[in-house]
Amino acid sequence: MHALTTTAMAPYRRSRHNPRWHTPGSHTDIQKDPSRMNSSPAAFQPLIRMDGVFLNLASLAGEVNVLRGIDLSVAAGETLGIVGPSGSGKSTLLMVMAGLERVSAGRVVVAGHDLAGLDEDQLARIRRTEIGIVFQSFHLIPTMTALENVAVPLELAGAADSFDRAEAELATVGLGHRLHHTPGQLSGGEQQRVALARAFVARPRLLLADEPTGNLDGATGRAVIDLLFEQHRRHATTLVLVSHDLALAARCQRVVRVEDGRIAADAAAVLA
Repeated sequence: MHALTTTAMAPYRRSRHNPRWHTPGSHTDIQKDPSRMNSSPAAFQPLIRMDGVFLNLASLAGEVNVLRGIDLSVAAGETLGIVGPSGSGKSTLLMVMAGLERVSAGRVVVAGHDLAGLDEDQLARIRRTEIGIVFQSFHLIPTMTALENVAVPLELAGAADSFDRAEAELATVGLGHRLHHTPGQLSGGEQQRVALARAFVARPRLLLADEPTGNLDGATGRAVIDLLFEQHRRHATTLVLVSHDLALAARCQRVVRVEDGRIAADAAAVLA
């Protein structure tokens, strides 16, 4: 395997259908689609809990308040869409869930781990075993083949069968014939499918997707999203999806709108 460069491994390091909106804490009924619901009591145990989360960043113009008192719980197995205007803090919220941004105040618990008490190595181990991340710009290692890219998290975990598992995962996303192609030899849609395979290969409990169709055309984006939800169902993964597209976010069981660093609205299916 090629050496992993600092730039190429950036994603693994710390870096800086139509719901009706209502105010957080109230309940709004939306169309009940059985395929979007899981009635198992275990499914509603919080996998993510955020209490009073603030994130302030320094800039030349002064301190910027990116997140302003976020309170949010996400149940195990739930699909959550996060929407909002550019600069609202939605992608930053996702990075906080991944432990890629440290909060200024408040508490973040993911998969039973209080992130505030963990050092960078411990956070990296949690991302390796508990969290899969899909980025808008793919973040594939350009000198590695599709097979090598997908094997990376397994190799870092010391798995003896990393390449066999990576090959099987690529087959599930329809890329069994592109194993030995580098990212530059793949289309945008194929690169995002490689990224999906990499995100799911270690069987994480949580999948975070940040604008996964942002760099794709409409038809390719829809195919990637279909695949994302298919993989979510197959592996019973909790899915948090950031998107500017309300129709896409509405495929989730619940949609949260972020504005000016705060949760402005929360639309959820009533699972009675």
